[in-house]
Amino acid sequence: MLLARRIHRMSAEYPMFALSEEHQAIREAVRSVCDAKVAPNAAEVDASGEFPQAAYDALAGADFAAPHIPEEYGGAGADALATVLVIEEVARADASASLIPAVNKLGTLPLILAGSEELKRKYLAPVAAGEAMFSYCLSEPEAGSDAAAMRTRAVKDPSTGSGQRGDHWVLNGVKRWITNAGVSDYYTVFAVTDPEKGARGGISAFVVEKSDEGVSFGAPEKKLGIKGSPTREVYFDNVRIPADRMIGEEGTGFGTAMRVLDHTRVTIAAQAVGIAQGALDYALDYAKERRQFGKPIADFQGLQFMLADMGMKVEAARQLTYAAAGRSERGDEDLTFFGAAAKAFASDTAMQVATDAVQVLGGYGYTQDYPVERMMRDAKITQIYEGTNQVQRIVMARQLLAGVQSEL
Repeated sequence: MLLARRIHRMSAEYPMFALSEEHQAIREAVRSVCDAKVAPNAAEVDASGEFPQAAYDALAGADFAAPHIPEEYGGAGADALATVLVIEEVARADASASLIPAVNKLGTLPLILAGSEELKRKYLAPVAAGEAMFSYCLSEPEAGSDAAAMRTRAVKDPSTGSGQRGDHWVLNGVKRWITNAGVSDYYTVFAVTDPEKGARGGISAFVVEKSDEGVSFGAPEKKLGIKGSPTREVYFDNVRIPADRMIGEEGTGFGTAMRVLDHTRVTIAAQAVGIAQGALDYALDYAKERRQFGKPIADFQGLQFMLADMGMKVEAARQLTYAAAGRSERGDEDLTFFGAAAKAFASDTAMQVATDAVQVLGGYGYTQDYPVERMMRDAKITQIYEGTNQVQRIVMARQLLAGVQSEL
């Protein structure tokens, strides 16, 4: 009887999962901005490869360029689910533009998690105000999935001696695959500070400014998709920075990097859900309008089954992503599993749904006159960056074997 009463009470309090009115309002507001200012420019952004400045201006003007930044630093203070909704809706319109809020979170989260109060106040406020962007520099030419193999070095400036707060560090090295490089004003850079300690105690994180002497950028990569989001190498040639720009304590950088990825994999899942939803939306509209054999192709059972599978997988990916976002907000113990699972499942779904959308459109889907071929190209990267889906499965397996995954 006691269990029955508890179940009845829980059923009354939580009749079904649903977004709160506030979250629904955020989705509607973002969608309105995207329909008006982001989606109309998506094809041109893809064709030109130019940074989507109009999208950035619109998102920044509506507090959607970095909604996650806490209110005490001038931000909107959006929770993890609200940030996911923003990224999902922007990606539905243009995947390149969705990397504005996603990468701003990726770049600033090390400060939020481990930075000093001085660093937070100095660097978060301009990002929150739409005056600057923040990128994340972890990967290197020889350190992709194996991030701990990085070679970028930071050494204490011999001219100042001790390396205590108020002194300087000198950075040398190269980072590769850096999203929004050259556009962002600030960069979280991970570098080896003690080669003998390796990843556990030998890597530290720093804030580097684009204007610092010795910082330069490579040519934009010629990519399959997300062409409006510049991807470049970042070079550090004797870049001398104050010691108070270190994020957290010396040697804690790798741990910070892994904590950040637990949270930001959820944002990539949101991006993937948005791409998949955009492809599904277009395929549904096309199937209802396109006629063959005297009737809409949506009337054919074979196509209906394809659309049903697409919708089912998109919604499953969305629910898993929202569940991961809740764990990100709470800092749950099983976030690592759920973040990896959401990222892997949502990105695999985005790739399949976008490819199926091309199939629904047939020959038209294969041309640049229709957006689904762009969405298919954009979807591919979600299976690769912030940890390939093969790495995500390694992460998930380790969590399962360790007994960390929640039963709820």
